[in-house]
Amino acid sequence: MKVIALIPARLGATRFPSKLLAPLKGKSVIRRTYESAMSTGLFDEVIVVTDADEIMDEIIQSGGKAVKSQGVYESGTDRIAEVAAHMDANVFVNVQGDEPFVQKQPLQELLQLFAGADGDKVQVASLVQRLTNPALIQDHNYVKVALALNNDALFFSRSVLPYPRNKEIDIPYYEHIGVYAFRKHALMQFTNWPMTPLEAAEKVECLRFLEHGIPMRMAITQYMGVEIDTPEDIIRAEKLMEEKGWL
Repeated sequence: MKVIALIPARLGATRFPSKLLAPLKGKSVIRRTYESAMSTGLFDEVIVVTDADEIMDEIIQSGGKAVKSQGVYESGTDRIAEVAAHMDANVFVNVQGDEPFVQKQPLQELLQLFAGADGDKVQVASLVQRLTNPALIQDHNYVKVALALNNDALFFSRSVLPYPRNKEIDIPYYEHIGVYAFRKHALMQFTNWPMTPLEAAEKVECLRFLEHGIPMRMAITQYMGVEIDTPEDIIRAEKLMEEKGWL
């Protein structure tokens, strides 16, 4: 199975401008994301797809591969689709540029969804992890996912999901991890559809698939690291690196 990882990397960010170029223990966030993806050994190619010369130069000067996207896009998935349209692979993996701690095991679990007993039926897949910290469950920066019994996503929301009306049971909360995998046809469908109402409301791009009736199979995995959304996340990420001995 040929698998290509594409890393969408937009310079502008509402909550943390230029966050992908922010230093994280001596290397930029985007460089650490690229190197982490490469180090898994799971991909035939890893390419950063960016709208900015600064990010492109950062990756190329460190020996990586990067291309500049031509269009103006609302989502990272739209951005990588521009490049994927001209490439051949069984599966394209969208590794978000602000996920510097991507690891091999969760990505293997993600790719196995396309090779299992009903793998040929899976068009889109992603990752979730159990969320137990009450503060993070309430935090709108953490996208929550409700799962069906077969681990297909039922809904994504920045709100508390599900709502804890019954407080006498153990309610499973899952956080969506920003790594997606697509068959090419599904990826091309996504980019040809306009932004959907729920996607626009929540600012969660994968809702576009659900609103068009395309199932998303989720792999439940262990904690991958820290997603960089705010300056405070840099502090959390550096603390994690110190704890784990990551340089």
